[in-house]
Amino acid sequence: MTQHPREHALKHKGFGLLLLALVISLFVSSCGAEETKTYRVGILAGLPVLGDVMTGFQEGMAELGYVEGENIVYDVQVVDFDIPTYQNILQQFVDDKVDLIFVYPTEATLEATHITAGTDVPVVFSFALIEGMGIVNSVQEPGGNVTGVRYPGPDIAVLRYELLRDLMPDLNRILIPYQAGYPIVQSQLAALYPVAEADGVTIVEAPVNTPDELAAFLQNLAESGDTDIDAILGLAEPIAVNPTAVAVMAAFGEEYAIPVSGLLYLADSSYRSLFNVSVEMVKTGGLAAPLAHKIFQGIEPGTIPVVSADPFMEIDYNMIQQLGLELPETVLAVADVIYR
Repeated sequence: MTQHPREHALKHKGFGLLLLALVISLFVSSCGAEETKTYRVGILAGLPVLGDVMTGFQEGMAELGYVEGENIVYDVQVVDFDIPTYQNILQQFVDDKVDLIFVYPTEATLEATHITAGTDVPVVFSFALIEGMGIVNSVQEPGGNVTGVRYPGPDIAVLRYELLRDLMPDLNRILIPYQAGYPIVQSQLAALYPVAEADGVTIVEAPVNTPDELAAFLQNLAESGDTDIDAILGLAEPIAVNPTAVAVMAAFGEEYAIPVSGLLYLADSSYRSLFNVSVEMVKTGGLAAPLAHKIFQGIEPGTIPVVSADPFMEIDYNMIQQLGLELPETVLAVADVIYR
């Protein structure tokens, strides 16, 4: 039976429409594949005590639509301050050609900038003190392949001192233990000295390498009768978060009625601290997520301004009362957490 020319044309047209639909479908499917790329992120958590920073980052990424196992995969490496291990992990991230490295704190960040220099692997840092460290060119233009969240170390050191002075108006002499030669200490001390000197307060430095050295330093003070210390003040550095070193400080403070201040409040803390001023770790990690998102959108990391975490104040009201100190209402009004 001979097919009518019109029917033949219609059938040919229908086949053409079907072919066009197939081409469009393949095109859309191809576009969709690009939109649903799975990003590989290497995470170097350089101090276990700061684990909430990583939690905040991952939660922030989830809020931005990055679902683990679907469009993002994390290679998480947790290390307790070990520079050679940092280096090995970071080199492996580079060799694996991850899409981004998220790293904290300062020391791990420094290693990340060195190992990724000259590569196209972007780095987003958090909880990193950047003053005098050469991590970025500037806050507004970090440069290279790096951006992140600044830990405002010098500002926080001064805030800790000022809070201590508010609690102890007759403050004359404070002891500051810290890891000897540690790079992030000097910028904090440089910010502290002018403020303390203006108040007539003497800073006694205790640079040590280990908790045992700290114990020996404090023992020497006791044996020499030089325990006329009004308070111990912690900085942002390893000794102040080392449980053994903190226990040494706490025991010395208890024996000689010297309050300890500026130490992190941890859930399993066996020590007491008058107060702590730091940053809220979950929020600090969360601030890094939008920076990573911008990088995934194609923005060069070195052009994304560094953001700064806000200070977060915690106060042990019971300890303050037990020591007979007065807590000014102005301090109570700005404290983020008060433990009663």
